[in-house]
Amino acid sequence: MAQPVVIKIGGNEIDDPAFLAELAPAIRSVAAPVIVVHGGGREISALQQVMGIQPRYLDGVRVTDAPSLAVVEMVLAGIVNKRLVRYLLEGSLDALGVSGVDRGLVRAEKMPHPTEDMGFTGRVVSVRGDVLREWLAQGVTPVIAPVCLGEGSSLNVNADHVAGAVAAAVKASRMVFLTNVEGVLVNSQRAATLTPEQAEALIADGIVFGGMIPKVRTALHALDEGVPEAMITNLAGLKAGTGTVFRHTM
Repeated sequence: MAQPVVIKIGGNEIDDPAFLAELAPAIRSVAAPVIVVHGGGREISALQQVMGIQPRYLDGVRVTDAPSLAVVEMVLAGIVNKRLVRYLLEGSLDALGVSGVDRGLVRAEKMPHPTEDMGFTGRVVSVRGDVLREWLAQGVTPVIAPVCLGEGSSLNVNADHVAGAVAAAVKASRMVFLTNVEGVLVNSQRAATLTPEQAEALIADGIVFGGMIPKVRTALHALDEGVPEAMITNLAGLKAGTGTVFRHTM
């Protein structure tokens, strides 16, 4: 079996019917087994507000109190996960929707913070790569919601970090951040490859700015997790095998 590819889908794309309709064909074009990890932050915040809960963030991370955890589980492990699975099944992929809680797939601990109680926000402790590899060997495409197994409770974990930990656990050849952009643009041209040093220099020079900064930093975090390369691309790029690839050395 070829080394797997982990694809992280962000919350901005995950409720777009046009994106979802093209997702299965794009994944089928990948010449390796695929694991999908997804977010859903925008829909969590929307449902929180419907329920009278004010979303709270600290250093860009959602603070998850008990009522918010219930919303997180409903949205991520329920609404979003099953929506994705349905579209993938309709696109002839044998998709299996799970959360990190199922089979103890992703275990987490409470996220520490020097001054604040992060509630039920967690960080990854371990991933059962053996379970994921078994599913891949059976031709299954796992779709993972980043609700993870904590001690005595589920924990809400950043989807990017879950994807990085999953990629490291299954020894993925590549981690792909699927977005609505073709990659990192430098002088209006997509950069084919970047080292972490080059990427940081582009941020420092203001060439990479705004919403692209967290995308780039997340790709670099995946390298820190031990993934050989990370890519930022869109659906067209996934099909064509193009995007911006991040590696420690070129």
